[in-house]
Amino acid sequence: MSGWVQLKDVHLRFGAVTALQGVDLRIAEGERVALIGANGSGKSTLLRVLHGLLRPTSGSVLRDGAMRQAMVFQRPYALRASAITNVALGPWLRGTRWRAAKEQALAALGRVGLASVALRNARNLSGGQLQRMALARAWALDPQVLLLDEPTASLDPHAKREVEALMAEFAEGGTTLVFASHNLGQVKRGHARRLHGTRTRAGRPAGARFLQRPARRDVARGRTVCQGRTGMKLKRMMAVVAMVVGMGGAGRSPPSRWHPPRRQNSRACSATCCPSSRRRPAST
Repeated sequence: MSGWVQLKDVHLRFGAVTALQGVDLRIAEGERVALIGANGSGKSTLLRVLHGLLRPTSGSVLRDGAMRQAMVFQRPYALRASAITNVALGPWLRGTRWRAAKEQALAALGRVGLASVALRNARNLSGGQLQRMALARAWALDPQVLLLDEPTASLDPHAKREVEALMAEFAEGGTTLVFASHNLGQVKRGHARRLHGTRTRAGRPAGARFLQRPARRDVARGRTVCQGRTGMKLKRMMAVVAMVVGMGGAGRSPPSRWHPPRRQNSRACSATCCPSSRRRPAST
């Protein structure tokens, strides 16, 4: 295989719903590709398949695993932490020491014009600032492939121009760029190859078409992890964080230097979420 990724006769189903049907696609290294289509045509689903977050029901996905990749979601999720912490998590999960990761995060925020709000809670940022923070989070990973899911949706014209300028910087630096968009003017300005996704009037896909999968509520909200069973749920938690920061694939292992907290032996913890750890009553 030459290029970054190649899809051959890819199908994806969610129960009775056919999300992808007969998708054949090849994206070369350094190419700009725009996914165009109506709401529900599956642009987001295809991006998740390309990023490794979804596994096809059938067909093959050949990807150059040596190329670093990152994804910016349509609605970037911000952890309840400062902007610099949100950005630094990506490099840290890839093995960078925390101090060096924060330095990379500060440089990334400076590149997108957010150095002045580095210490502000990310959930207090405006829509345009949050989108730029998501781009900084991707840039901190030094990706060779960048996937963007409608990065300028719901933004005012000024914020759209800022995001488009950042996308152009990525592309001019040789980054492979794949993005979904409803804005044909944005596609023309990005000089991207167009891939059209459509659906039938009944709402079902036709040909190489797609449907968007609804987000899982437990992933969107996050789950409370019991301190007494942290070791069992740590990989799941780290996988969710990796998805939030836009890293490819799920199920990544936590850094080797991370040590889980000590087990809680309190009666409240045992009674609520650790039934297996309850002490047996002494026999009389």
